[in-house]
Amino acid sequence: MATSTEVSEKAQSGAKRFIGGVVEGFYGRPWTMEQRTELFKREQKWGLNTYLYAPKDDYKHRMYWRDLYSPEEAEQLIALISAAQQHNIDFVYAISPGLDITFSNRKEVAALKRKLDQVRDFGCNSFSLLFDDIETEMCPADKQAFSSFAHAQVAITNEVFQHLGEPSTFLFCPTDYCAAFCTPTVTQSSYLHTVGDELLPGIDVLWTGPKVVSHKISVESIEEVSSILKRAPVIWDNIHANDYDPQRIFMGPYKDRPTELIPKLRGVLTNPNCEFYPNFVAIHTLATWCKASADGATKDVEMGDEEQDPCYSPHKALTLALTDWLEEFLSTDQLTACVKKDSSDEEPMQTDLGEHSYVPGPGENPLYTAEPLTLDDLKLLSDLFYLPYEYGPTAKSMLHELDWLKGHSHAAAVKSDQTAEWCSRARHFDDMCEAVVRMFNRLSNAPNRRILYDLYNYICDIKSGVNLAQAYVKSLGGLGKPSAQLMSDDPEPWGFRGGLSGEFQRMLPGHGNRDLYKHPHKTSVYCIRPYCTEDKMDVQRIFVKMQQERQIEDASMTEPPLISDILSTGEIPPSPQCALVLEDDIGPCGYMLALTDAKAAATSIQDTSGRVLEDFPSLITGQVLPRVTDPSPVKRMIGQLLSTMRSCGSRGVFCMLRHSDRRMLDFYTESSSFQPIKMGGLPPDVIAMGTSL
Repeated sequence: MATSTEVSEKAQSGAKRFIGGVVEGFYGRPWTMEQRTELFKREQKWGLNTYLYAPKDDYKHRMYWRDLYSPEEAEQLIALISAAQQHNIDFVYAISPGLDITFSNRKEVAALKRKLDQVRDFGCNSFSLLFDDIETEMCPADKQAFSSFAHAQVAITNEVFQHLGEPSTFLFCPTDYCAAFCTPTVTQSSYLHTVGDELLPGIDVLWTGPKVVSHKISVESIEEVSSILKRAPVIWDNIHANDYDPQRIFMGPYKDRPTELIPKLRGVLTNPNCEFYPNFVAIHTLATWCKASADGATKDVEMGDEEQDPCYSPHKALTLALTDWLEEFLSTDQLTACVKKDSSDEEPMQTDLGEHSYVPGPGENPLYTAEPLTLDDLKLLSDLFYLPYEYGPTAKSMLHELDWLKGHSHAAAVKSDQTAEWCSRARHFDDMCEAVVRMFNRLSNAPNRRILYDLYNYICDIKSGVNLAQAYVKSLGGLGKPSAQLMSDDPEPWGFRGGLSGEFQRMLPGHGNRDLYKHPHKTSVYCIRPYCTEDKMDVQRIFVKMQQERQIEDASMTEPPLISDILSTGEIPPSPQCALVLEDDIGPCGYMLALTDAKAAATSIQDTSGRVLEDFPSLITGQVLPRVTDPSPVKRMIGQLLSTMRSCGSRGVFCMLRHSDRRMLDFYTESSSFQPIKMGGLPPDVIAMGTSL
């Protein structure tokens, strides 16, 4: 056996070619044979050289690993291996016997050899044994035969490797395949030490980095694990994997892996999204990374690049990938193939791309014309579905703007020195939302339907969320009615994210504490409760504060008292069961008070018309602080008091508001049926509104 020094020198010397390519190793529906063949063409074109066949849901790869392939299955694998070889791609067949193999049983070892012999007869020359994602407890028979789980795995792996004639590419995936799984640490892991000491030097080891899905992989971390394994690892990179969350897909660039790693690795295989076609960016940018020189000779990174890698720019790699992908999106070749393939279950939305014979006449609707997809659309798509640990620049900007607009909504409700800024940023946010909608429409009309079908659920979901956010910001700015989906007690199913999994997560402590947006605006929880005498001071404080807010706009403004004012200041008490207080997690933040019979109070303050009080004998008033950005609790309080006064026999309710109190005017007009009414003796800046019960 070669010494550890010789092994290390061989691994670092570049005697073997650098492994660069794709592993189909996710959980879920495997790719089709046609897609895999297309992958080989792409890999060859972009300079990659390896494909690792390891789909978790291929029964005979994992669950029924002992079973030989049927003649029909063998025919497919033979064709696939041949296609890979035609494109100079090393086809690596992986098998995962770890779910139930008894390592000490010679019949089990023979079954494993027999299965790999069959695949070798198909023309495959490269293999891999995977022991990932399995239980670590050995059965009693194995405990008697092997001193540890690592010894059992290494013994079988070495034997199979030698049985196959020590192929030039033979990969071993350990059970502890990332630093997070090592006990207690990488350097102190008895499991890894056994692998490093006992595994034959011609066998390469797969490694995912610090975690299963590693945010960053540093040179130091690779040097550390290499010293224990006594060989440079092959990175099985899950940075673009999405099989753990059906709501996410990743189309950002390969990044946070410095090119200094290249001479310290045996290779890199990306395990990308389950959906085949959206992996264009993941594989394309990995190919660009693999071709980067680590000697620092090429300086192509702009000053703003966060990684400052002298040999690789994620931003430039992404732009290059998206430019090439745009050509594929706009290609009609895929559409034609889809139409001609009778057995395909992918039917295009539109197959006739010729000229329309219909010509609209005068005054008729013009024909719908689909706008062509642009590079900016694909950049936006990538930004919205970037990487597991970060959003793209545009997505970050949208979250930041929405958070600021929501947190400063008082600037939209009451004119202040921030009002102009709020309006400007609201318009900017609206423009970004419109760009998402345009991107969705253009993607939906792109000629290559196969890509669209892989993306459709994701882009529908983001369009729905953006539309809700857009409507909400418009309602804050008074530019539209509150969205029914946002404010309704009984929304349509598409107005909220459902599913039992989501319900479980919301019930667990700490849900959402790993949001990629680091300062999310927490959803306010409001409590509406009956008013009590102890609330008198809080109601007065809210009333005075909102009065001061209005006076900021015009310091010379004087406000003669209204009936509603003396109700708010406590000079007259509200009628029984006709007063409500609104609370949030800070404390009281609003109120609604009412008088079922306002005649006595009205005649003492204003010379109101007797006819008006006959039609609208009851009075309602209220205020909410600027931090209450959701109109729905105000709507509920108004509705509850109107119901109470109706049950008391009232014919109608009126309110008095100053024109400067635009926010409460909006609440009454948008949240109920109040209409302006004529009432004598009112100051010119006061409006009376009423509703019949």
